[in-house]
Amino acid sequence: MASSKITPEQNLAILKSTVDTISALIVQLQSSSPKDSNANSNINALDLAHDTASLIRAHSTKLSLLIINKPFTASAISTVLRELVSGPLPGLASAVELCNAAKYTKAMSAELQWRAKKVLMELGTLVKAIPLDGKTLSEDLKNGTGKTGGKGSLASTGVLWEACDGVAELRKLGIAGLMIKKADEYRDLLKDALEELQEWGEEESDESDGEDETAEEETDGADTSAQDAVDSMFASQRHISSEDPDKIRPRLDSAQKRLRLVILMYQAVVKRRFKTLPHLPRREIEAKPDEDTGIINCVDEVMDVLRKIPDITDELASAFYELDGAGIDKRMDECFFTGFAAAELLVKNWEGKEDEFTVWARKFQVAMKKEWQDLP
Repeated sequence: MASSKITPEQNLAILKSTVDTISALIVQLQSSSPKDSNANSNINALDLAHDTASLIRAHSTKLSLLIINKPFTASAISTVLRELVSGPLPGLASAVELCNAAKYTKAMSAELQWRAKKVLMELGTLVKAIPLDGKTLSEDLKNGTGKTGGKGSLASTGVLWEACDGVAELRKLGIAGLMIKKADEYRDLLKDALEELQEWGEEESDESDGEDETAEEETDGADTSAQDAVDSMFASQRHISSEDPDKIRPRLDSAQKRLRLVILMYQAVVKRRFKTLPHLPRREIEAKPDEDTGIINCVDEVMDVLRKIPDITDELASAFYELDGAGIDKRMDECFFTGFAAAELLVKNWEGKEDEFTVWARKFQVAMKKEWQDLP
C-alpha cells in the first residue's frame, strides 16, 4: 500500500503555489478601487479594519519567524499564507469598501484606503522574501547585510508591523480624532509659512548688485560646488527695499497679522468644533440618518477649506519673495476669504445652535475685514 505522506519536495511545490496565490491577491487588492455596494451595512468599518490589521500583524510575525528559524517547514509557511488569504486580507479589503465617504467622511475614507494599501505593499515585500529553495534565510538576507542588498526580512517585518498599527490606530482615533490630527498638521504648515515670512521681512534688501556681479566675474570658470550653488540661490533672493515703491511692507504686515488670526481660527475649530463632534457614524443606524449626513457633509466641506489654505499661503509667500504686488493682493484675497469661509461653515454648533464659538467667529471675520480695509 502506497504511503500518503507528503514529501518535502511536494510541500515545497505547494508553498510555491501558495506564494503565487497570495502574491496575485495582494496585487489585485492593491489595484482595485473601493465600491459603495455595502454603504448600508451595520458593520463598523474601523472595527473591521482594526481586527484584520491585527491579524495580519500576528500572521506576519509567524511568517517572519518561520523563514529564519531552522528547520525550514514549508507546510507551516503555507498554512500561514492560506490563513491570510482566507480571512484577514479579504477582510481588510471589505473594511476599505465599507469606509465610504458618505458615512465616514472623505478624509477617513481616503486615510484608511491609503493605510491599507501600505499594509498590502509591505506584506507583499515580506512574501517576496520567503525562500523557495527549502532553506531558511541566510544572516545577510535576514539582516540586510553583505552583498544581498535590501533591508532584510526582519526590517521588512518591522515596517509591516508599523503599517498594521497605522490601520488599527484609526479605530481609536475615530473621525473626530483624524480631523483634529489633520487640522493640527495644516495649522503647523501655516506657522512655518508665517515664520519664514517674518524672517524674510527682517532681512535687509541687497542693493549691492555691482558687488554681486564682481564676485560672479571672479569665480567665472571656476568649479562651483553644490554648496556654492545653494549659497548663490539664497544670496540672490529679493527683499523689500528701503524705498518700497510698491508698498510691499504694508502688505507683509497685514498678511502676517491675518495669518496669525487664521492660525487662531484653526485652534478654535479644533477645540470648539472637532473635539465636540458627535460620534460618527452613529451606532444606532436608524437614528437621525439625515442629521448624520448633514454633519458629515459639513465636515467634508470644512476639511477641504482647511486643506487649501496652506497651499494658498505658499503661493502668497512666493509672491512676496518675487515682490509681486498684484500677485500678493490676489493670493491675500484668496487666502483670507477662504479662512473667512471656514469660520462661516462652522458658525453654528453641530446641533445648529449658536454658542461661544459663534461669537468668536464673528469677531474673527470682522478682524479679517478690518485688516484688509486698513491696507493702503
